[in-house]
Amino acid sequence: MTIQKLISELCSGDDLRAEAAALEMAALPRPRHSEVLAALQELLAKPQSDLRWWAVRALSEIDHPGVPGLLLQALGDSDAAVRQCAALGLRLRPNLQAIPALSAALSDQDHLLASLAADALIAVGSPAVLPLLDVMQGSHQPARLKAARALATIGDTRAIPALYAALDEDSTLMEYWANEGLERMGVGMVYFVPE
Repeated sequence: MTIQKLISELCSGDDLRAEAAALEMAALPRPRHSEVLAALQELLAKPQSDLRWWAVRALSEIDHPGVPGLLLQALGDSDAAVRQCAALGLRLRPNLQAIPALSAALSDQDHLLASLAADALIAVGSPAVLPLLDVMQGSHQPARLKAARALATIGDTRAIPALYAALDEDSTLMEYWANEGLERMGVGMVYFVPE
């Protein structure tokens, strides 16, 4: 199938056909991925949010160095569903350049986007730890909770002081993620037998 035909299928309004087209685009030989990316980039500029969403969905399946930059661009889209799809795509295609935008998205009022951004930061791993520690120190509670979950899951020992400090907070969820992270790193609660 030609790329133009795949784009037509992606824009068909039929979810099954669009999903099949997205997967077929990803399965094309690598030399054709640049052409696919150019077509999808055009869709990202369309006024219809559903077309932008499907462009982002297709991008997240394609293994090409240009994909993370386009996903990062979509993370700033005006439509919440497109931003959510972009965050999910960045989880599938982790990228260091996305760390600042994903860290900022932890504070988004859209809780699904914030959770997906945390998942994308977890996929980045240790390079995301310092920005996550910044969120733990200076953001509101929902963002701090998502940062604690991310830090607990990444398991980098630089998070130990922040997770220990989180144990003193008046939040069951914060305590849960702090304990979870500390246990994963082998520094959970230690009990001493009195002499």
